[in-house]
Amino acid sequence: MSTTARGAAGQADEERRRGGFSSRRVFILAAIGSAVGLGNIWRFPYVAYDNGGGAFVVPYLVALLTAGIPFLLLDYAIGHRNRGSAPLSFARLRRGTEGLGWWQVGICFVIAVYYAAVIAWALRYTFFSLDEAWGADPEGFFFGEFLQAGDVGITADVVPGVLVPLAVVWLAVLVIMALGVQRGIGATSLVFIPVLVLAFAALVVQALLLPGAGAGLDALFTPDWSALASAPVWAAAFGQIFFSLSIGFGIMITYASYVGRREDMIGSGLVVGFANSGFELLAGIGVFAALGFMAQANGVAVGEVASDGIGLAFIAFPTIISEAPAGALIGVLFFGCLVIAGITSLVSVIEVVISAVRDKLDTGRLTATLAVGVPAAVLSLVLFGTTSGIYVLDVVDHFVNQYGILVVALVSMLVVVWVLRALAGLGDHLNVHGRPRVGAGWRVLTSVVAPLALAVVLVFALRDDLAAPYEDYPSWLLLGFGWLLVVALPLVGFVLARLPWRAGTHLDGPPPGSDPAAPVHATGHDEGGAR
Repeated sequence: MSTTARGAAGQADEERRRGGFSSRRVFILAAIGSAVGLGNIWRFPYVAYDNGGGAFVVPYLVALLTAGIPFLLLDYAIGHRNRGSAPLSFARLRRGTEGLGWWQVGICFVIAVYYAAVIAWALRYTFFSLDEAWGADPEGFFFGEFLQAGDVGITADVVPGVLVPLAVVWLAVLVIMALGVQRGIGATSLVFIPVLVLAFAALVVQALLLPGAGAGLDALFTPDWSALASAPVWAAAFGQIFFSLSIGFGIMITYASYVGRREDMIGSGLVVGFANSGFELLAGIGVFAALGFMAQANGVAVGEVASDGIGLAFIAFPTIISEAPAGALIGVLFFGCLVIAGITSLVSVIEVVISAVRDKLDTGRLTATLAVGVPAAVLSLVLFGTTSGIYVLDVVDHFVNQYGILVVALVSMLVVVWVLRALAGLGDHLNVHGRPRVGAGWRVLTSVVAPLALAVVLVFALRDDLAAPYEDYPSWLLLGFGWLLVVALPLVGFVLARLPWRAGTHLDGPPPGSDPAAPVHATGHDEGGAR
């Protein structure tokens, strides 16, 4: 057997071991499931409202077309061509860049640890909605009776009402991950994404029927055209796109490595990008229709009740549920959607870590799932199942999003484009079966526009954090769970890159047979714990 034939056979064996999505449809649903998360529901509506309303759609679409989708296609090309996890894909681009992949893995591990806690809160609130357990004071109930949050600090005081649902979330996620790429992630996406769309559509219909819904929609969509001359508004649009598409920190590289070699990755990227944005617009309609009702019921302007993040989900919406007709139904739909969107995003985040461990150490699916998932679950329970969990979560989330995801995305893009000069080859790979073809325009957007936009977003974020301590938290909390964490992640990443790869791993460029025009060996699909 020739060297080339042996290499192709070895790659076929590797792909059988890693597993893959059974079809393009499953991949697209899984990618949409990753992109559509909590931020689509509780972040986008307020960002749009606060940055020009209807006028915000202009910079948002510009950001999607000029930075979001081009960067998404770059991630797809890296993973699909190099057929590996983030570290392996970067190592196959050039050995010295492997640390970038491990940096992304570290970020995903941290995100998974705290993201599960928010899903656990939403799970609990799904049941709270049935009898409006928060009573007349949703804010006091959330921070007091539910989270039992005291003064800012670190405690070991366990909150059973958070610890138990958090353990349930981790158990469900570990089962999904152990089942494998197709039987776990793929099958979950096939069920959860249609359910999510139907449930959220039902929520929007219910919200639109509420008195005052029109006032909420007017507040959201009335354009403030003067906002288009504001640099922070454009930075907010680009920031929202980067945050919501799951790009730049290993997820789409990993997912693309599980896709058949002959699939149209360009068309898939367009479907995922526009589906994600379509869901964000749907979320904006549903959320602001409900906020319009709340404003009318309390005799105030919509701006006085509009908020984002945790305040919207766990304080504003319970207030709406208490006052609205069919409030219990609205609550179950809203918090149920948060749980589903959160789970599909969480499995994509933790898969980045599991895939990297499997590629590096040649472990079975079940072994890698337990090796990654059990420590993550323990950390999650210890940090966020206590009375100080809300404060740690808020700080870690802020810093990992602002200076973890955005920095590694910017550095990775600059290295791939300007140091490795790999953009032309990656574009050629996409074009073999992709339509419409990418060309000089995509290369300009990916090499100039997207990095500049990321840099501007970072500058604005850094300016705000240096001007005043985030949420006026004490400096020791911001330093320990913020700045030091951000600095540690790349350091740990490049240390992990020094560990040896499993014997026989192909690292000298794309693996044999990676050309999607070449004959494809049957690869099968991952069957859970089997290797």
